[in-house]
Amino acid sequence: MTHARPGLGEPRGPAFTAGDRPGAAAPRPAGGPPQGGPPQGGPVPPVSPYRVPPAPIQTPPPAPRRAANRVLAAAVVAAVLAGGAAGFAAGEIRGPGGGEEAAAGAPPPAAAGRNPGELDSVAARVLPSVVSVQAGERQGSGFVFDDRGRILTNAHVVGTATDATVVLHSGRRVDAEVLGRDTGRDVAVLEVAGSYVPRALPMGRAADLSVADSVLAIGSPLGLSGTVTSGIVSAVDREVSLGGGAQQRAVQTDASINPGNSGGPLVDAAGRVVGINTAIASLDRGSGGSIGIGFAVPVEDAVRAADSIIEGD
Repeated sequence: MTHARPGLGEPRGPAFTAGDRPGAAAPRPAGGPPQGGPPQGGPVPPVSPYRVPPAPIQTPPPAPRRAANRVLAAAVVAAVLAGGAAGFAAGEIRGPGGGEEAAAGAPPPAAAGRNPGELDSVAARVLPSVVSVQAGERQGSGFVFDDRGRILTNAHVVGTATDATVVLHSGRRVDAEVLGRDTGRDVAVLEVAGSYVPRALPMGRAADLSVADSVLAIGSPLGLSGTVTSGIVSAVDREVSLGGGAQQRAVQTDASINPGNSGGPLVDAAGRVVGINTAIASLDRGSGGSIGIGFAVPVEDAVRAADSIIEGD
């Protein structure tokens, strides 16, 4: 509803007549009281010899705005971030999320390795271990996570495929076997055939994240390999539903992620993996681009699922 702008009101102030002279009374109409003066019989105020400008127009203060408290009339959809045949999944978001609030007046603690000025060196260290993953018509990202050179990605990136192609940061293409997948946690493990040299990325802990920590999202959005975007942790332990499955916790970030980022690492300012980029929120199903609300599977959950896959559980 559009509210009309309040009117400016009538000018306020003394009403003086041009040409007033000291001691001069206004001409009296026949049979009536003096013009501009009080009712007949009352005292007549002195007339000013000077012109006094009217008081400035006063605009009534606007009434305090009521809190809207209206639910945005647009569905929030979590878009699964694999390219090609990947679709959308209903994304119900619950709870405020976010870590503990800092004590009032207390300065934020200094954290080693969280200087945004060092993110370029972090990206340089992480990029060689991040890969593009192609499985049929599906495309996503992944990263080396153990000393055997195995690759962690999202289950929806590989779908039901049993093998995939991995494109290294150098551009070299290698074949990989899909060892298994955990669709509940949206995690899959690939094993690359032959020898190659990317080192495993160090694992961090999503549980140690705080709101406003700096993070980098690295992957192959829209097939653009080696893409790095930066942002902060917007919330921790956010509950989301991915792929129509059960609610699960996720790290929320405003680092720009788009289709194709799925399976790529979300790393902290020390270069440690804290999550796997998995989904974004969008305002409708026809818009799959980043609006600054992305979700990553916490690395603890992903590694636990990967260990179970490798052990054959």
